[in-house]
Parts: sequence; C-alpha cells; structure tokens
Amino acid sequence: MPSDTPRLPPPPGQPSLPDDGEGTVVVERQSSKVEPPRLYQVVMLNDDFTPMEFVVMVLQQFFHRDLETATQIMLKIHHEGRGVCGVYTKDVAATKVEMVLAAARRAGHPLQCIMEAA
Repeated sequence: MPSDTPRLPPPPGQPSLPDDGEGTVVVERQSSKVEPPRLYQVVMLNDDFTPMEFVVMVLQQFFHRDLETATQIMLKIHHEGRGVCGVYTKDVAATKVEMVLAAARRAGHPLQCIMEAA
C-alpha cells in the first residue's frame, strides 16, 4: 500500500519493514579524473631597439626575477633571439604577455612577448 509520507528508519532494536522499492534511487559512483591545467611559457623575443636595461626591469617587475637571473635571461634573449621568462597556466601567461606588451608600448619600445604551450 503506497504512502505519500516518507518512511523513517525503525528505532534501534526493532526489525525493519520490507521496502517496496518505491522512491528508491540508485546512483552509480563515477570516478572522475582531474587533470592539471596545461602550462604555457611566456617568451620574450629579441629586437635591436629595446634597451637591455628595460628587459631586465620587465623581468624583475612582472616575473619577480632577481637581478642576476633577470640579467641571464636578458642575455639569452639577446644572444639566442628568445628567452623563456616563466611557465604559467593559460590565463596567467596571457595576462603576463599583455602586461609586458603594455609596459613596452608605454615606454616606446617594440619589445615582443608571446606565449606558447610548454
């Protein structure tokens, strides 16, 4: 005999009544794999006009590099044509690229900065 009232569990020590199956929902547990986000490297490209001091300042300000590390990255950019400034998630990398490009434009430098999959 169906009832619209919810069935409460029996008090301790009393046998439970058989369940007629109405209102019972079975949910299968699904295991979900959460993968870490893809990483992107922020890369500065060499040009013949942007001062080395400006590149070092950008590396210190936006990528939190100490003077020695910033200088090493700047020299790599100068000699090899490009250098990795840092590796970040997609949104962070895109923001860093925009910040570097905006700072370069404000200072009147043609510095180029891109992001690519790490």
